[in-house]
Amino acid sequence: MTFKGAQCEASGGAGCACTLSMGTGSKLNVNCSKLFPKCFLMKKESYPGKGGRRIKPEGALVDNDGLYNPDCENDGNFKAKQCNETEICWCVNSAGVRRTEKGDKQTKTCSELVRTYWVIVQMKRANTDTVSDEDLKAALTKLITERYQLPAAFIQNIEFEGPYIYIDLKQNSTQKVPGAVDIADVGYYMEKDIKGDSLMSPDKKFEIPINGKNFLVQEPLIMYIDEKPHELSMKRLTAGVIAVIVVVVVAIVAGIVVLVITRRKRGRYEKAEMKEMNEMQKELNS
Repeated sequence: MTFKGAQCEASGGAGCACTLSMGTGSKLNVNCSKLFPKCFLMKKESYPGKGGRRIKPEGALVDNDGLYNPDCENDGNFKAKQCNETEICWCVNSAGVRRTEKGDKQTKTCSELVRTYWVIVQMKRANTDTVSDEDLKAALTKLITERYQLPAAFIQNIEFEGPYIYIDLKQNSTQKVPGAVDIADVGYYMEKDIKGDSLMSPDKKFEIPINGKNFLVQEPLIMYIDEKPHELSMKRLTAGVIAVIVVVVVAIVAGIVVLVITRRKRGRYEKAEMKEMNEMQKELNS
């Protein structure tokens, strides 16, 4: 398996040795037979200054901070505490996504690297080709197991809702054994592939072949769910989400005001009507 930016040579037998060149002139030794860890890839990408383009979907934890220069363990795992070479630090999950508020480097502590056990890959159909759900599920399963080498056991579900496709990848702490492909890495590679910024070499094109045609997808969105609740406050809400909340609150308040005014008017009308009936009764009796 070859990857963009990596130099690989045969090391005898069926194996090979690869080095990933970093922007600082340093090199990392990586396993060429599996996906390169996301932490190493982000570190390499951070040097040219490429910006992240992730968006925050409502109700899910995503990487709002974009691309940063991470601190990685020797095996490619993210270190629980990240600072991006600054005096401000935060804690991340195993996908490298911030899960706490930021704090001072001297006082911010991260006791553990919390496992991301569920990755949701959302994408949208890019064409109007009609394919059966069964054929599309089979093609996506083959793509994930062959291109990204993730065992099918970790593909929990693939479902469709209108033009949208949702792939649930689940892999808890006990299932993630050393050397196994990580679902967070798969999500990162898929996001890059769908955006047309593939991390693999040009000869390994991203395609979803169905009935002899390439099924096209677009607008990837990767969502992360951790084994422990994140510690982000309401300040993390995007302007769009806040605007929706404000609109809903205003609508509720307006509804209450209209209801109160309507009841008051009805009360005054009923009182006036009763008064007129009493006066008419008095005239009839006189």
